Amino acid sequence: MAITLTERAARQIRQQLGMRGKGVALRLGVRKSGCSGFAYSFDYADEVQEDDQLFESYDAKVVVQRDQLSFIDGSEIDFVQEGLNSSFKFRNPNIDNTCGCGESFSLKT
Repeated sequence: MAITLTERAARQIRQQLGMRGKGVALRLGVRKSGCSGFAYSFDYADEVQEDDQLFESYDAKVVVQRDQLSFIDGSEIDFVQEGLNSSFKFRNPNIDNTCGCGESFSLKT
């Protein structure tokens, strides 16, 4: 199982943790939400917990709870700016469909 970061995403994670002044990684997750069923969740990880899987790219770390890995396994995370908006974007091979607003997704069965 693997989660990879682009160089832009890694730079953004390092910057956010630096501005926060603490933390070891970005915590990624999946929660039930939206019209398509699931949405990504983001938080800071101040420590790597026993049930976490740690991934590292370009000197930036990401943690995911092991029971959520199947939802995002094989994903590449990028950080993009579109006009005045900026956000993390996932290239997730496990997604079947996304909603019109792009905030939620359904998984392949």
